[in-house]
Amino acid sequence: MNIRRRVLLGAAAASPLALPALAQAPFPSRSLRVVVPYAPGGAVDITGRLLAEKLQPVLGQTVVVDNRGGAGGNIGADYVAKAEKDGYTVLLTSVSIMAANKYLYRRSMQFEPLKDLTPVTRVTTGTVLLVVNAQRPWRNFADLVAAAKKDPGKITMGSSGTGTVSHITLSTVCRAAGIDITHVPYRGGGPAITDLVSGNIDMMFDVIPALMPHVREGRFRALAVGSADRVAYVPELKDVPGMKELLPNSGIDMQSWYAVNAPAGTPQPVLDKLHSSILQVVKGPEFKARMEPLGFTPIWDETPAAYGAYLQQQDQLWKRLVEESGATLD
Repeated sequence: MNIRRRVLLGAAAASPLALPALAQAPFPSRSLRVVVPYAPGGAVDITGRLLAEKLQPVLGQTVVVDNRGGAGGNIGADYVAKAEKDGYTVLLTSVSIMAANKYLYRRSMQFEPLKDLTPVTRVTTGTVLLVVNAQRPWRNFADLVAAAKKDPGKITMGSSGTGTVSHITLSTVCRAAGIDITHVPYRGGGPAITDLVSGNIDMMFDVIPALMPHVREGRFRALAVGSADRVAYVPELKDVPGMKELLPNSGIDMQSWYAVNAPAGTPQPVLDKLHSSILQVVKGPEFKARMEPLGFTPIWDETPAAYGAYLQQQDQLWKRLVEESGATLD
């Protein structure tokens, strides 16, 4: 009896000494997971894989990409929102998930982006590109508009999903140009691009990184960019007009961005380590050299709080854009 009591007392006395040692384990001490909430092959996936590759030597740990597509990115984002709050599972998210989806999935969305996901930093920004299958007869934006007016609804446009930047851009441009183009949503940009290559759909508005390889190889023809101005940092697009030229006074200036978020409640020291490590990557010349030819510019927030403030602004902007589009997924 006395022996048993001494053993128990000894274990209890040892516990307070063991717990602080565990709590003070340096972050990261094992591999990390970057959840990409879209199918492989799209622009988010491209960005996620480059970010993971460059983060590995900075963090000194393996960084793997985990594609979890579906529901406009909500499935992957919800997975991260419910993940352990330890920094080992983070989300490479998009403007659609953080600012648009809750106005599209008003009843079915299982998480609140601004409450359940804590900000780390943005990593890239850029506009969207309008391309058509190179076998189609339209040589410029005016040709496309004329064809759409002649046969309303006949031209089809694929997107990475209802309510994504590609879809909202189509809706905004169609209203400004007075045309009707049929929207065909996919589960991510990759499958839509595959169907555009094969000719099953006619056109796409999508982020530049996913489309540029096909433009360079002659499978797609670029007709416009969704930003107000031309994209000067991609040589092949310097002659492609922006919305200020094509639809004057429309005020269209569509921009997309990707960012890293962690589960809400992740300890601040872990967030600070993630933030500083990611900034070391995105501020580097190699990340810029890899992203700009694809059509994206590196961007970062000096603090997680600064990104959080930006999110609040984007939330109100995309609330208006979604409402104007009439899009809903409930």
